[in-house]
Amino acid sequence: MIEARNLTKRYRDEVVVNDVSLRLPAGGITAIIGPNGAGKSTFLSMIGRLLPMSAGSATVDGLDVTRTASDVLARRIAVLRQDNHLSSRLTVRDLVTFGRYPHSKGRPTAADLAHVERAIGYMNLERQADRFLDELSGGQRQRAFVAMVLCQDTDYVLLDEPLNNLDMPHAVAMMRQLRRAADELGKTIVLVLHDVNFASCYADHIVAMREGAVAFQGSPEQVIRPEVMEAIYGIAMEVQIIGGRRIAIYYA
Repeated sequence: MIEARNLTKRYRDEVVVNDVSLRLPAGGITAIIGPNGAGKSTFLSMIGRLLPMSAGSATVDGLDVTRTASDVLARRIAVLRQDNHLSSRLTVRDLVTFGRYPHSKGRPTAADLAHVERAIGYMNLERQADRFLDELSGGQRQRAFVAMVLCQDTDYVLLDEPLNNLDMPHAVAMMRQLRRAADELGKTIVLVLHDVNFASCYADHIVAMREGAVAFQGSPEQVIRPEVMEAIYGIAMEVQIIGGRRIAIYYA
């Protein structure tokens, strides 16, 4: 379980995340939604120790993320940033192999390399494994970074906007793969999403943030409701049941 207690982030006089206390369930997919500036990515980054906290604490299965040794934490939680830029020219296999560093310390064993090939196969990247990242489409590159995170083989996976810059087919494919990882590999996946309908269709638990605080949380049935959507985003939405899923619809 991931637990935040009074988690706060300030930049000078601006409070970006404001005294958030929250427990995220172990297992399945938790989606964090909300408008721009709600504090979603900042909250996720503090849990993943990518950003220092101004106040409060965060724990992963009881391990304090600010006090736990980096190599220990890296074997429990993997984090993918929103923007991933590499100056080195790497192949997909090179990139995915980085995911084994907490285990191999840069000297991958046969067992580590087996993890690499398994992650490449899981994200359907076998044909691209020896291609350079700058030769791939945006969707293929994003899958490669997710493969790297899965190769780290942690119980917890934090993804900041993994659908960023993906078109609809690639976004759907990505969410299906993440759903598989949660169900088949037993991962706890926490991801920031802008599309509430992807959250509704693929997540088990939804956290809705607004103005640096948690406004609502619960199952898709509890959160994807017209009154909740309007309270979060400030615009009227209809919610219809399509294929058994709650789909939010808004009009310009």
